[in-house]
Amino acid sequence: MRPILIGILAAFFFAFTFILNRSMELAGGSWIWSASLRYFFMVPFLFLIVIGRKNLKPLLLEMKQRPGAWFLWSSIGFGLFYAPICFSAAYAPGWLIAATWQITIISGSLLAPLFYETVMTDNGPSLIKGKIPFKGLGLSLIIVLGIILMQVEQANHLSIMAISLGVLPVIVASFAYPLGNRKMMEVCGGRLDVFQRVLGMTLASMPFWIVLSIYGLIDEGPPSLAQTSQSALVAISSGVIATILFFHATDLVRGDMQKLAAVEATQSMEVLFAVIGELLLLNSIVPSAISWGGMALVMAGMILHSYVSNKIVKLKGQKVSA
Repeated sequence: MRPILIGILAAFFFAFTFILNRSMELAGGSWIWSASLRYFFMVPFLFLIVIGRKNLKPLLLEMKQRPGAWFLWSSIGFGLFYAPICFSAAYAPGWLIAATWQITIISGSLLAPLFYETVMTDNGPSLIKGKIPFKGLGLSLIIVLGIILMQVEQANHLSIMAISLGVLPVIVASFAYPLGNRKMMEVCGGRLDVFQRVLGMTLASMPFWIVLSIYGLIDEGPPSLAQTSQSALVAISSGVIATILFFHATDLVRGDMQKLAAVEATQSMEVLFAVIGELLLLNSIVPSAISWGGMALVMAGMILHSYVSNKIVKLKGQKVSA
């Protein structure tokens, strides 16, 4: 239950991404700066945390051993995750992006065959190829149904262009984030803590953000002071606090695809937090009764997903011990 609670807390801080990105876009800011500035601001905060814990040297040594893997999976997990999210904010409201982002619940489950999970046998722990958790996936569809219900009325008012450019990049991001995160867990092999891993991925993705910011400087000019300050806030809330919380939750269940899928399902709560945030900060329209019903489905689906995942794990343990 602890990883689930940590995942929900991470969702609360992640929700600031969708709210503030939309706020910056409405104020005329470029998605390029919304994306790259977040990671530039993350570096000093993470450096202070890792140095304070006296863990910088082990991280640098670890990165030195496999620089290519660090660059590749960090660029995918951070770069191809956040750049499309910010790009979508230019074409769709924050609630649609937050709702579409929940497809990562299914995306993460579909990635299971690309990884190995640890299973206890009579001869000790053994690695087997992951399988798509169809039972958990079915419950994830309940969450997606709830999200669809929440957005029925609003979606009817959007153009095809807004739906395409606001939705498709987020779908790409929904696969990139869990893929990069899980691959980096494999690369690290439990040798680094969550603070080291987030700092390492941020540093390794810097070439991606530098190239993007150079393009932004040429095409859009420098960012405004307001966008810079809001990007710093996103960096602290979503980039540092939320990312560390989420990575810590996934570390707690590393090697168990059922529990990992359950932790990733907690991110559906971002929709609820995003709706509340937009009501309070952006004066958006109050959700209808259908939308509130969708929120109830999201919460019910998350709870059922967690329950079934834990039950399956217990049954596996009984079969192995028998």
